[in-house]
Amino acid sequence: MVGISKFLDSEKENNSAQDSSIAKRKPPKRPAKQSKRSSGSSKQQPKDDQSSRKVSQEKSGFPIIAIGASAGGLEAYERFFRNVPSSSGMVFVLVQHLDAKHNSILAELIAQYTIMKVAQVEDGTKVEPNCVYVIPPDRDLAILNDTLHLIEPTQPRHQRLTIDNFLRSLAEDAKERAVCIILSGTGTDGTQGLKAIKEAGGMVMVQEPTSAKFDGMPANAIQTGLVDYTIAPENMPDKLIAYLQHRDIALQNKMMLPIGDDIRVQLQKVLVILRSKVGHDFSQYKENTILRRVQRRMAINQIDSIADYIMRLQKNREESSTLFKELLIGVSNFYRDPEVFELLETKIIPGLFADRNPDQPIRIWVPGCATGEEAYSIAILLHEHMETQNHQFNIQIFSTDLDSHAIEFARLGIYPDTISAYISSDRLKRYFTKEGNSYEINKKIRDMLVIAEQNLIKDPPFSSLDLISCRNLLIYFGASLQAKVLPIFHYALKPNGHLLLGTSETVGSSSHLFKTINRKWKLYQRKPICVDDKKRFEPPIIQYTREPPIMFSGESENTEPDFDLKSAMENLLLAQHTPACVIINDHYEILFIHGRTGKYLEANQGKASFNILKQAREGLLPDLTTAIRKVKTEGKSVKYEGVRVGVNGGVQHINLLVKPLSDLPELSSYKVVIFEDIEQIHIERKTKPMVTSGDKDKRIAELEKELSSTKEYLQTTIEELESSNEELKSTNEEMQASNEELQSANEELETSKEEGQSINEELTTVNSEYQEKINELSKANDDMANYMASTDVGVVFLDLDLNVRRFTPRISEFINLIPSDIGRPLSHIVTNLLYESISNDASKVLEDLVPIEVEVQTKSWQWLNMRVKPYRTLENVIDGVVITFMDITSIKKQKRLNRLAVVVQDSYDAITVQDLSGVISAWNPGAERMYGYIENEAIGKSIKMIVPKVKIKEIDSIIKKVASGEQVLPFETQRHTKDGKILDVLVTITNLCDETGKLYAMATTERNLSHPP
Repeated sequence: MVGISKFLDSEKENNSAQDSSIAKRKPPKRPAKQSKRSSGSSKQQPKDDQSSRKVSQEKSGFPIIAIGASAGGLEAYERFFRNVPSSSGMVFVLVQHLDAKHNSILAELIAQYTIMKVAQVEDGTKVEPNCVYVIPPDRDLAILNDTLHLIEPTQPRHQRLTIDNFLRSLAEDAKERAVCIILSGTGTDGTQGLKAIKEAGGMVMVQEPTSAKFDGMPANAIQTGLVDYTIAPENMPDKLIAYLQHRDIALQNKMMLPIGDDIRVQLQKVLVILRSKVGHDFSQYKENTILRRVQRRMAINQIDSIADYIMRLQKNREESSTLFKELLIGVSNFYRDPEVFELLETKIIPGLFADRNPDQPIRIWVPGCATGEEAYSIAILLHEHMETQNHQFNIQIFSTDLDSHAIEFARLGIYPDTISAYISSDRLKRYFTKEGNSYEINKKIRDMLVIAEQNLIKDPPFSSLDLISCRNLLIYFGASLQAKVLPIFHYALKPNGHLLLGTSETVGSSSHLFKTINRKWKLYQRKPICVDDKKRFEPPIIQYTREPPIMFSGESENTEPDFDLKSAMENLLLAQHTPACVIINDHYEILFIHGRTGKYLEANQGKASFNILKQAREGLLPDLTTAIRKVKTEGKSVKYEGVRVGVNGGVQHINLLVKPLSDLPELSSYKVVIFEDIEQIHIERKTKPMVTSGDKDKRIAELEKELSSTKEYLQTTIEELESSNEELKSTNEEMQASNEELQSANEELETSKEEGQSINEELTTVNSEYQEKINELSKANDDMANYMASTDVGVVFLDLDLNVRRFTPRISEFINLIPSDIGRPLSHIVTNLLYESISNDASKVLEDLVPIEVEVQTKSWQWLNMRVKPYRTLENVIDGVVITFMDITSIKKQKRLNRLAVVVQDSYDAITVQDLSGVISAWNPGAERMYGYIENEAIGKSIKMIVPKVKIKEIDSIIKKVASGEQVLPFETQRHTKDGKILDVLVTITNLCDETGKLYAMATTERNLSHPP
């Protein structure tokens, strides 16, 4: 991936991407319907191009569909492309795991399933709509400015992430036009890349695992929680087209930037519903970001108007949860932007350890941590540097995010094996444990992190921090929200602490709070602040109430209404005329204060706490603890009178009342603690006063009461301790049981691993066998291609729809076929035959399965023997028709000559053949009988041997006329025989021409007029 990133960066700088036209491929055969007479299953027909729905490209540009697959991908490709219209307006790029040592025939195989142009990618290929591009073996693929580039891989074969690499490249180049499809395969390749597609605003489809031959890649993709559709491959094209059409409808409805007032009002409604459903407010996020996410969800749900989408949000809680996750999408990789971590490693981290006491903690905060990769990356850098110090330091890294799903993922610390492309092998070995197709972070790194769900705006920030790394979070915030967050960071940092932002972020209007350390990588240092600065951070007020949900017209969902805690409590307390009191929950936390409680409760030093036991003044704690404990266990009110409380250097006696709040069902888990004054504060003096016997008895009674209270408090503490011990013991037993289960599971995993290795070896063997079969088929295909090219027989193969499937070169003499006619009906092709029933004959053969043989003639008067036979597969399944044409012109001529020869032989007339100079080349038996010369005596002699001298000039004139091409009419003349007789004869002359029409000889028929037979 590093190699691809550097390549793309250099390409962007040089702007040297070159266009190249796609190489044309032969149109594939159309899938045929299965014959009713066959025993096989029926095949699917491709969708009619005329009825296919085109995706509008006027405003959005053509979409680019990246399809990633591995083992079992070929079957999924077939199921997918058989259902894709040829004029969808989309670009398809197939990224497949291919054997680097063998040439790929994947492009040729894909061409059988679609009539779109299919080509193997060449370096610099400019993508075009309605085309399919296939990655070649032993190459990585990237895209820049809609141009595909081939890159030689630099990583070992088992560590290559071909699909991930291309998906990241596509996300950067195509943005919202990008679509990712993950099909059958093993491993986790594609899991990280689809996150980049979603962050860029694209869409993700995954093959339904049960429909895949190998479900590893689909299952790992689904686990990310970012998949939009999980469906079978044959159903993907319809969903894909519908998604793109609705996306374009949103753009055509001018839901584009800048945002108008009407759209802004609708978006506010969306955010109000979202706040009521999930409890988080996105109103101060950037409107552009929110609009793009809403448009994407509308396209996925196939909703055309934002008003209809608002109705769906109101009625469907799951859609609210999905939109919430969409707004929180963030891509986090280990050591993302390596130069940033190099800066931390060399410039910042050494300073954190310099002159630091090992007991003094190093505190770092990573807000918006997503799935935790960045926090773990920083932890590894800190651990590596700590090892060089030969001291153990207390390192605390607070990793927080609003997304509970991402937080749970980060807590597990288990990542797909694709992280090996971003982490060095040494770090993988030291800080990760390989388990199957995943890596688990080691405990020593995991213990450095505190991972928690946190709302950056509402929840209190951390304090005394040395470093805050908040990369690529502020880019989603509006200007007003950024102005609130940056003072929070300033407040949380120590003096001279550092703030690290994303490369697209800046401190903006808060530049008075931070000093720039590195402008390129956005590293800042905290500035001191003036006391009177009006922009100082004010800690958020902790709220314990939740805003009631907003219901718009048409909402049918039933929700429980929230209540106003403050109003309910004030009404209740005022009705009972209660004195100073507090409301607490089961965790001893103060929720509400009524009256002045400073005489009984006092805030402790250090970190603020709302725990009532920590705020109790001297003397109040034992009775207060015991009373609350009894109320929790017995559910009845408890009252202690004359409790001695230390206050302002003196003591005061009060009545302490703790009672459950059972009057309102909403407050059944709360308790009220009431303080009643029974005596003014008595200041204790340092000098000892005179003690009387009455005072002594009173003092003894107070001490006895205090001792009794202390014993009761001690007993309560012992009971709580015993209860805690029982709970710990039960927890320990559960942990032991869980440990045994984990050990058992580990043994099962080890067994599964061994089985997996065995299966892998078997698959390798099977793969070798298949490869050998492919080689044999390739040779057979070569032999067949050479045979068809060299044969003198014209053959055309038709499918079940009588569409041209294949033909030999000779057939072009009889039927005007060219390579691009493959897939077209034979009836649409012009022929050179004087025969118009070929298609009817083929249909009849398919119907009756009876071959037809007939002699036909071409327009150039060639005679052909045409045979029409059914096409049978090796399984004896009828899969089309075979028509052969054999040239029988020479046979026809020979037959005609044979018939003429018989006529000539049996004729009583003298028949001769002479060249254009009168030399005899043929002499029949009739000529022998008429003139007395046998054949051997006449052949090679001039015709003048039988012409009387008075007729010599006549014969010369006739020979001259014939040689000039003139037709000579029958005429009477004289001839003499071998014995000197003169015969009167009638001569008929016929001009003889060759195949080119050139005159080469003449034939004469001479009939005896002197003595007719």
